[in-house]
Amino acid sequence: MAAETALLDLVTPTQGTLTGSWGDTVNNGITEYVDIAIAGTLTLTGDGAVTLSNTIGNAGGTNIVSTLSGAGTVTAQFAVVKISGTGTAKTITGPSSSKTYIVDNAGSYTVTFKASGQTGVSVVAGEKCTVYYNGTDYVKVASSTTDGVSTISFGSTGLTPSTDTSGAVTVAGTLAVGNGGTGLTSGTSGGVPYYSATNTLASSAALTANKVVIGGGAGVAPSTTSLLGTAAAVTSGNYIQAVGYADTVTALGFTGTAINLDVTSGNVFSATLNGNAVITVRYPVATGSSSFTLILTNDATAGRTVSFTGSGATFKYPGGAASLSRTTTANAIDVWFFFTPDGGTTWYGTIPMKNLTA
Repeated sequence: MAAETALLDLVTPTQGTLTGSWGDTVNNGITEYVDIAIAGTLTLTGDGAVTLSNTIGNAGGTNIVSTLSGAGTVTAQFAVVKISGTGTAKTITGPSSSKTYIVDNAGSYTVTFKASGQTGVSVVAGEKCTVYYNGTDYVKVASSTTDGVSTISFGSTGLTPSTDTSGAVTVAGTLAVGNGGTGLTSGTSGGVPYYSATNTLASSAALTANKVVIGGGAGVAPSTTSLLGTAAAVTSGNYIQAVGYADTVTALGFTGTAINLDVTSGNVFSATLNGNAVITVRYPVATGSSSFTLILTNDATAGRTVSFTGSGATFKYPGGAASLSRTTTANAIDVWFFFTPDGGTTWYGTIPMKNLTA
Protein backbone atom coordinates (compact mmCIF):
# COMPACT_ATOMS: atom_id res chain seq x y z
CA MET A 1 0.00 0.00 0.00
CA ALA A 2 1.32 3.46 -0.92
CA ALA A 3 1.64 6.38 1.56
CA GLU A 4 1.83 10.18 0.85
CA THR A 5 4.26 13.00 1.56
CA ALA A 6 3.39 15.43 4.35
CA LEU A 7 2.93 18.67 2.39
CA LEU A 8 1.86 17.93 -1.19
CA ASP A 9 0.46 14.43 -0.61
CA LEU A 10 2.66 12.89 -3.30
CA VAL A 11 2.39 9.11 -3.41
CA THR A 12 5.32 7.19 -1.87
CA PRO A 13 5.14 3.58 -3.12
CA THR A 14 6.13 0.98 -0.56
CA GLN A 15 8.39 -1.89 -1.62
CA GLY A 16 6.48 -5.06 -2.39
CA THR A 17 3.19 -3.27 -3.10
CA LEU A 18 1.38 -1.94 -6.18
CA THR A 19 2.02 -5.15 -8.18
CA GLY A 20 0.77 -4.53 -11.72
CA SER A 21 -0.26 -0.93 -10.97
CA TRP A 22 3.03 0.62 -9.95
CA GLY A 23 3.43 2.71 -13.14
CA ASP A 24 -0.08 4.19 -13.00
CA THR A 25 0.24 5.01 -9.30
CA VAL A 26 3.60 6.74 -9.76
CA ASN A 27 2.41 8.73 -12.77
CA ASN A 28 -0.97 9.73 -11.27
CA GLY A 29 0.19 10.22 -7.68
CA ILE A 30 3.68 11.67 -8.16
CA THR A 31 4.56 12.82 -11.66
CA GLU A 32 1.35 14.74 -12.41
CA TYR A 33 1.37 16.41 -9.01
CA VAL A 34 5.01 17.46 -9.28
CA ASP A 35 4.13 18.91 -12.67
CA ILE A 36 1.26 21.09 -11.39
CA ALA A 37 3.16 22.04 -8.21
CA ILE A 38 5.96 23.49 -10.34
CA ALA A 39 4.14 24.88 -13.38
CA GLY A 40 0.43 24.16 -13.14
CA THR A 41 -2.34 26.81 -13.17
CA LEU A 42 -5.62 26.45 -11.32
CA THR A 43 -8.37 28.38 -13.13
CA LEU A 44 -11.24 29.81 -11.08
CA THR A 45 -14.11 31.68 -12.70
CA GLY A 46 -17.27 33.33 -11.42
CA ASP A 47 -18.35 34.15 -7.90
CA GLY A 48 -18.46 32.14 -4.69
CA ALA A 49 -15.99 31.04 -2.03
CA VAL A 50 -13.39 28.44 -3.00
CA THR A 51 -11.43 26.06 -0.76
CA LEU A 52 -8.10 24.63 -1.88
CA SER A 53 -7.59 21.10 -0.56
CA ASN A 54 -4.91 18.53 -1.35
CA THR A 55 -6.06 15.69 -3.58
CA ILE A 56 -4.26 12.32 -3.96
CA GLY A 57 -3.68 10.35 -7.16
CA ASN A 58 -3.82 6.58 -7.43
CA ALA A 59 -3.74 3.81 -10.02
CA GLY A 60 -7.24 4.78 -11.14
CA GLY A 61 -6.52 8.46 -11.86
CA THR A 62 -4.97 11.75 -10.72
CA ASN A 63 -8.10 13.13 -8.99
CA ILE A 64 -6.79 16.61 -9.88
CA VAL A 65 -9.46 19.35 -10.22
CA SER A 66 -7.88 22.14 -12.29
CA THR A 67 -10.88 24.35 -13.06
CA LEU A 68 -13.90 25.53 -11.14
CA SER A 69 -16.76 27.88 -11.96
CA GLY A 70 -18.40 29.34 -8.88
CA ALA A 71 -18.00 28.01 -5.34
CA GLY A 72 -16.53 24.70 -4.30
CA THR A 73 -13.37 22.74 -3.44
CA VAL A 74 -10.48 22.15 -5.83
CA THR A 75 -6.96 20.73 -5.85
CA ALA A 76 -4.54 22.73 -3.72
CA GLN A 77 -1.18 21.62 -5.13
CA PHE A 78 -1.08 24.05 -8.10
CA ALA A 79 1.67 26.65 -8.43
CA VAL A 80 -0.55 29.37 -9.91
CA VAL A 81 -4.13 30.38 -9.07
CA LYS A 82 -5.85 32.51 -11.71
CA ILE A 83 -9.19 34.20 -11.04
CA SER A 84 -11.44 35.73 -13.69
CA GLY A 85 -15.08 36.54 -14.46
CA THR A 86 -16.00 37.71 -10.98
CA GLY A 87 -19.05 39.88 -10.34
CA THR A 88 -18.27 40.55 -6.69
CA ALA A 89 -15.50 40.07 -4.13
CA LYS A 90 -14.25 36.51 -3.79
CA THR A 91 -12.60 34.53 -0.97
CA ILE A 92 -10.13 31.69 -1.49
CA THR A 93 -9.09 29.56 1.49
CA GLY A 94 -5.77 27.77 1.08
CA PRO A 95 -4.41 24.81 3.06
CA SER A 96 -2.94 25.57 6.50
CA SER A 97 0.44 24.08 5.64
CA SER A 98 3.66 25.28 4.06
CA LYS A 99 2.75 26.41 0.53
CA THR A 100 3.50 29.23 -1.91
CA TYR A 101 1.15 30.46 -4.65
CA ILE A 102 1.34 32.92 -7.49
CA VAL A 103 -2.11 34.59 -7.53
CA ASP A 104 -3.32 36.27 -10.73
CA ASN A 105 -6.50 38.27 -10.20
CA ALA A 106 -7.75 38.84 -13.74
CA GLY A 107 -11.24 39.57 -12.43
CA SER A 108 -12.90 42.89 -11.69
CA TYR A 109 -13.16 42.60 -7.90
CA THR A 110 -10.84 42.11 -4.93
CA VAL A 111 -9.91 38.54 -3.96
CA THR A 112 -9.11 37.63 -0.35
CA PHE A 113 -6.57 34.80 -0.08
CA LYS A 114 -6.39 33.36 3.44
CA ALA A 115 -5.98 30.36 5.72
CA SER A 116 -8.98 28.89 7.47
CA GLY A 117 -10.17 31.13 10.33
CA GLN A 118 -7.78 33.95 9.39
CA THR A 119 -8.08 37.32 7.63
CA GLY A 120 -5.54 36.76 4.86
CA VAL A 121 -4.44 39.32 2.25
CA SER A 122 -6.31 41.33 -0.36
CA VAL A 123 -5.43 40.93 -4.03
CA VAL A 124 -6.98 43.82 -5.94
CA ALA A 125 -8.39 43.57 -9.45
CA GLY A 126 -5.58 43.29 -11.99
CA GLU A 127 -2.95 42.48 -9.36
CA LYS A 128 -0.49 39.59 -9.62
CA CYS A 129 1.33 38.61 -6.46
CA THR A 130 3.08 35.88 -4.52
CA VAL A 131 1.61 34.67 -1.24
CA TYR A 132 2.83 32.09 1.22
CA TYR A 133 1.64 30.42 4.41
CA ASN A 134 3.69 31.71 7.37
CA GLY A 135 2.44 29.19 9.90
CA THR A 136 -0.69 31.16 10.77
CA ASP A 137 -2.05 32.84 7.67
CA TYR A 138 -1.19 33.72 4.06
CA VAL A 139 0.92 36.85 3.61
CA LYS A 140 1.91 38.76 0.49
CA VAL A 141 5.64 38.89 -0.34
CA ALA A 142 5.62 40.42 -3.83
CA SER A 143 3.10 42.23 -6.03
CA SER A 144 2.72 43.70 -9.51
CA THR A 145 1.12 46.81 -8.03
CA THR A 146 3.22 49.68 -6.66
CA ASP A 147 4.17 49.15 -3.04
CA GLY A 148 3.56 51.98 -0.57
CA VAL A 149 1.00 54.78 -0.65
CA SER A 150 -1.58 54.66 -3.42
CA THR A 151 -3.84 57.53 -2.35
CA ILE A 152 -3.75 59.97 0.54
CA SER A 153 -6.07 62.81 1.46
CA PHE A 154 -6.22 65.26 4.36
CA GLY A 155 -9.79 66.40 3.66
CA SER A 156 -10.58 69.91 4.90
CA THR A 157 -7.61 70.20 7.25
CA GLY A 158 -5.86 72.68 4.98
CA LEU A 159 -2.91 70.30 4.42
CA THR A 160 -2.04 69.12 0.91
CA PRO A 161 0.06 65.97 0.36
CA SER A 162 2.33 65.44 -2.62
CA THR A 163 1.18 63.04 -5.33
CA ASP A 164 3.95 60.50 -4.63
CA THR A 165 2.65 56.93 -4.41
CA SER A 166 5.78 55.40 -2.95
CA GLY A 167 8.70 56.47 -0.83
CA ALA A 168 8.43 59.73 1.10
CA VAL A 169 5.18 61.65 0.87
CA THR A 170 5.60 65.33 1.71
CA VAL A 171 2.86 67.50 3.19
CA ALA A 172 2.43 71.26 2.68
CA GLY A 173 -0.14 73.89 3.68
CA THR A 174 -1.38 75.07 7.07
CA LEU A 175 -3.52 73.14 9.54
CA ALA A 176 -7.01 74.67 9.76
CA VAL A 177 -8.42 76.01 13.03
CA GLY A 178 -11.24 73.47 12.95
CA ASN A 179 -8.66 70.67 13.08
CA GLY A 180 -6.62 72.09 15.97
CA GLY A 181 -4.30 74.34 13.97
CA THR A 182 -4.03 78.11 13.55
CA GLY A 183 -4.55 78.50 9.82
CA LEU A 184 -1.71 81.03 9.91
CA THR A 185 1.39 80.99 7.72
CA SER A 186 3.06 83.89 9.56
CA GLY A 187 2.62 86.23 12.51
CA THR A 188 3.79 89.60 13.79
CA SER A 189 6.70 89.63 16.21
CA GLY A 190 5.40 90.83 19.57
CA GLY A 191 1.79 90.26 18.53
CA VAL A 192 -0.74 87.70 19.74
CA PRO A 193 -3.18 85.49 17.82
CA TYR A 194 -6.87 86.38 18.09
CA TYR A 195 -10.12 85.37 16.41
CA SER A 196 -10.89 87.96 13.73
CA ALA A 197 -14.01 85.99 12.84
CA THR A 198 -15.56 82.64 13.72
CA ASN A 199 -12.92 79.91 13.28
CA THR A 200 -10.48 82.45 11.78
CA LEU A 201 -7.26 83.31 13.60
CA ALA A 202 -5.18 86.38 12.84
CA SER A 203 -2.09 88.00 14.34
CA SER A 204 -2.36 91.34 16.10
CA ALA A 205 0.12 94.13 15.70
CA ALA A 206 3.09 94.19 18.05
CA LEU A 207 1.98 94.98 21.59
CA THR A 208 3.80 97.77 23.44
CA ALA A 209 6.15 96.64 26.21
CA ASN A 210 5.13 97.21 29.85
CA LYS A 211 1.50 97.97 28.98
CA VAL A 212 -1.74 96.17 29.77
CA VAL A 213 -3.45 94.18 26.99
CA ILE A 214 -7.14 94.93 26.50
CA GLY A 215 -9.65 93.25 24.24
CA GLY A 216 -11.15 95.15 21.33
CA GLY A 217 -14.44 93.28 21.09
CA ALA A 218 -15.66 90.79 18.50
CA GLY A 219 -13.38 90.65 15.46
CA VAL A 220 -11.08 93.41 16.73
CA ALA A 221 -7.40 92.84 17.52
CA PRO A 222 -6.23 93.22 21.14
CA SER A 223 -4.18 96.32 21.91
CA THR A 224 -2.29 97.88 24.80
CA THR A 225 -3.25 100.68 27.16
CA SER A 226 -1.52 103.08 29.54
CA LEU A 227 -3.97 102.34 32.37
CA LEU A 228 -1.00 100.89 34.19
CA GLY A 229 2.51 102.17 33.59
CA THR A 230 6.00 101.30 34.79
CA ALA A 231 7.53 103.90 37.08
CA ALA A 232 11.16 104.35 37.95
CA ALA A 233 12.55 102.29 40.79
CA VAL A 234 12.30 103.70 44.29
CA THR A 235 15.18 101.59 45.56
CA SER A 236 15.76 98.84 43.04
CA GLY A 237 13.79 97.10 40.34
CA ASN A 238 10.44 98.35 38.99
CA TYR A 239 6.97 98.64 40.43
CA ILE A 240 3.54 98.99 38.85
CA GLN A 241 2.03 102.46 39.21
CA ALA A 242 -1.72 103.10 38.78
CA VAL A 243 -2.26 106.14 36.56
CA GLY A 244 -6.02 105.87 36.17
CA TYR A 245 -8.80 104.21 38.17
CA ALA A 246 -12.60 104.09 38.11
CA ASP A 247 -15.23 102.32 40.23
CA THR A 248 -18.70 101.31 39.15
CA VAL A 249 -21.44 102.15 41.61
CA THR A 250 -23.61 99.14 42.47
CA ALA A 251 -27.19 100.24 43.16
CA LEU A 252 -28.87 98.14 45.87
CA GLY A 253 -32.19 99.95 45.60
CA PHE A 254 -34.59 100.17 48.57
CA THR A 255 -33.42 98.49 51.75
CA GLY A 256 -36.75 97.47 53.20
CA THR A 257 -36.11 95.96 56.60
CA ALA A 258 -33.24 93.72 55.41
CA ILE A 259 -30.84 93.75 52.50
CA ASN A 260 -27.58 92.04 51.52
CA LEU A 261 -24.45 93.91 50.49
CA ASP A 262 -22.09 91.57 48.60
CA VAL A 263 -18.55 92.90 48.58
CA THR A 264 -17.81 90.80 45.49
CA SER A 265 -20.20 93.04 43.51
CA GLY A 266 -18.02 96.15 43.76
CA ASN A 267 -16.44 98.75 46.01
CA VAL A 268 -19.08 101.49 45.91
CA PHE A 269 -22.78 100.92 46.71
CA SER A 270 -25.87 103.07 46.90
CA ALA A 271 -29.13 102.33 48.72
CA THR A 272 -32.30 104.12 49.84
CA LEU A 273 -33.43 103.55 53.42
CA ASN A 274 -37.18 102.96 53.38
CA GLY A 275 -37.49 100.91 56.59
CA ASN A 276 -35.72 100.14 59.82
CA ALA A 277 -33.09 98.07 58.06
CA VAL A 278 -30.45 95.47 58.85
CA ILE A 279 -27.72 95.43 56.20
CA THR A 280 -25.82 92.11 55.98
CA VAL A 281 -22.29 92.43 54.60
CA ARG A 282 -21.27 89.29 52.68
CA TYR A 283 -18.43 87.75 50.69
CA PRO A 284 -15.35 89.80 51.57
CA VAL A 285 -11.96 88.57 50.35
CA ALA A 286 -11.33 85.35 52.30
CA THR A 287 -7.85 86.37 53.41
CA GLY A 288 -6.54 89.92 53.42
CA SER A 289 -8.32 93.23 53.26
CA SER A 290 -11.54 94.45 51.69
CA SER A 291 -13.29 97.80 51.78
CA PHE A 292 -16.42 99.43 50.44
CA THR A 293 -18.22 102.77 50.41
CA LEU A 294 -22.00 103.00 50.92
CA ILE A 295 -24.00 106.06 49.85
CA LEU A 296 -27.12 105.76 52.02
CA THR A 297 -30.07 108.05 51.30
CA ASN A 298 -33.06 108.44 53.63
CA ASP A 299 -36.51 108.35 52.11
CA ALA A 300 -39.18 110.94 52.97
CA THR A 301 -39.72 109.45 56.43
CA ALA A 302 -37.37 110.72 59.14
CA GLY A 303 -36.03 108.78 62.09
CA ARG A 304 -35.46 105.36 60.54
CA THR A 305 -32.74 103.09 61.99
CA VAL A 306 -29.99 101.08 60.31
CA SER A 307 -27.53 98.48 61.58
CA PHE A 308 -24.84 96.28 60.02
CA THR A 309 -24.12 92.59 60.50
CA GLY A 310 -22.13 89.78 58.87
CA SER A 311 -21.53 86.09 59.38
CA GLY A 312 -19.10 85.82 62.31
CA ALA A 313 -18.20 89.49 61.91
CA THR A 314 -17.68 92.21 64.52
CA PHE A 315 -18.32 95.87 63.58
CA LYS A 316 -16.22 98.48 65.38
CA TYR A 317 -16.67 102.25 65.31
CA PRO A 318 -14.58 105.23 66.52
CA GLY A 319 -14.37 105.68 70.31
CA GLY A 320 -15.66 102.16 70.91
CA ALA A 321 -19.22 103.21 70.09
CA ALA A 322 -21.77 100.48 69.48
CA SER A 323 -23.02 102.33 66.42
CA LEU A 324 -22.43 105.46 64.42
CA SER A 325 -24.41 108.67 64.78
CA ARG A 326 -25.95 109.27 61.42
CA THR A 327 -28.29 111.81 59.85
CA THR A 328 -31.91 110.71 60.33
CA THR A 329 -33.73 113.62 58.73
CA ALA A 330 -35.85 112.99 55.66
CA ASN A 331 -34.03 112.74 52.31
CA ALA A 332 -30.60 113.29 53.87
CA ILE A 333 -27.54 111.48 52.51
CA ASP A 334 -24.64 110.00 54.51
CA VAL A 335 -21.54 108.39 52.98
CA TRP A 336 -20.33 105.37 54.97
CA PHE A 337 -16.94 103.69 54.72
CA PHE A 338 -16.04 100.17 55.96
CA PHE A 339 -12.69 98.35 56.00
CA THR A 340 -11.65 94.84 57.09
CA PRO A 341 -8.00 93.76 57.39
CA ASP A 342 -8.75 90.11 58.23
CA GLY A 343 -11.14 88.69 55.65
CA GLY A 344 -14.34 90.00 57.27
CA THR A 345 -13.79 88.95 60.86
CA THR A 346 -13.57 92.60 61.93
CA TRP A 347 -15.08 95.54 60.08
CA TYR A 348 -14.04 99.11 60.95
CA GLY A 349 -16.66 101.72 60.03
CA THR A 350 -17.02 105.46 59.88
CA ILE A 351 -19.16 108.14 58.21
CA PRO A 352 -16.70 110.56 56.60
CA MET A 353 -19.44 112.66 54.99
CA LYS A 354 -22.83 113.41 56.64
CA ASN A 355 -26.06 115.26 55.95
CA LEU A 356 -25.55 115.73 52.26
CA THR A 357 -28.31 116.67 49.86
CA ALA A 358 -28.99 115.19 46.49
